Amino acid sequence: MPFLTGVPGHSGKKISFCVILGNTLVSTIPGISGAGPSPEKTLLTPNLDAELVTTGRIANPDFKPNTPTGCPTPATITRAMVELTGVHPLFINAGLRYPLTVPYLDAMGCVGNDPRNGDAVPLAQQLFSHGEEIGKILSGMGDMLILGECVPGGTTTALCVLRALGYPAAVSSSFVNNPLDRKEAICQEVLASLSPTIREDPMAVIRHVGDPMIPVAAGIARTYSGTLVLAGGTQMLAVCGVIKAMEGCMPEVATTVYVRDDPSANVEELAAMIGVPVYYVDPGFGEIGHDGLARYCSGEVKEGTGAGGAMFMASVMGFTPDQIRKKIFEMVNAYC
Repeated sequence: MPFLTGVPGHSGKKISFCVILGNTLVSTIPGISGAGPSPEKTLLTPNLDAELVTTGRIANPDFKPNTPTGCPTPATITRAMVELTGVHPLFINAGLRYPLTVPYLDAMGCVGNDPRNGDAVPLAQQLFSHGEEIGKILSGMGDMLILGECVPGGTTTALCVLRALGYPAAVSSSFVNNPLDRKEAICQEVLASLSPTIREDPMAVIRHVGDPMIPVAAGIARTYSGTLVLAGGTQMLAVCGVIKAMEGCMPEVATTVYVRDDPSANVEELAAMIGVPVYYVDPGFGEIGHDGLARYCSGEVKEGTGAGGAMFMASVMGFTPDQIRKKIFEMVNAYC
């Protein structure tokens, strides 16, 4: 298998790497998200990932950059690529429960609500507008932007958004066994309350069933002047669905083959329906010599914190697959 499907013509670009951070209370529903040691602690994951990617470590000794099964978190992969490429990461706070410990841009949002209990993102329009302003800022930093996300529970909100927009979506999960029944029950419950008028308005869809990351990313896509690559799987396809509904210019997407090959999701089919080009990175974690990384191949974690896009970035910058794998192997071993 090639390291990267497709051959992007992006050499010579000045690249920026950003990750939008957000919380949704959907992640605190038991069994929905594996991005944390407990449902409540999923609200800390974006903060810890930002700290790891920025500094190379997590200050709190109670938290380790591995899942309970020993699978390295995607943030360790992103950190490895930051070190390899020398591209400094920038984080955007779309709406977090806890204060960040690293420098960031603030979109001035709030934690997303459980859509079963009212509007999920009451400030959706404001977050979109702030995303537009951030897109203008980022346009001055380079001519190519790799834009990732970290939103535990975000595949469930992505499912709700995509379904509301009319796509027969099946989304991925950080779990090996995707909690499809739980996600489907939530989605059916919240979609039952959406009128045809709401479904025709992408911003109203986000307000009712989305999460804070989605309007910020869509706003950045509206104003960013260079080549935009959304780094992520089904959550970024939800952003693309919103962009298409708003008749915006379609970005590109970069993610891992582990998301593409998830039998419980339909990533390639969704991408084709939306009309977004997707690059898939195959880092060959099964042959890298690390048992934890090999768990990606069996469906654990798969993607997150822009990891697929970060490996895509390194490849576009001219680093070889062997250099990329070697750096990741060294990084994850440092946390054993």
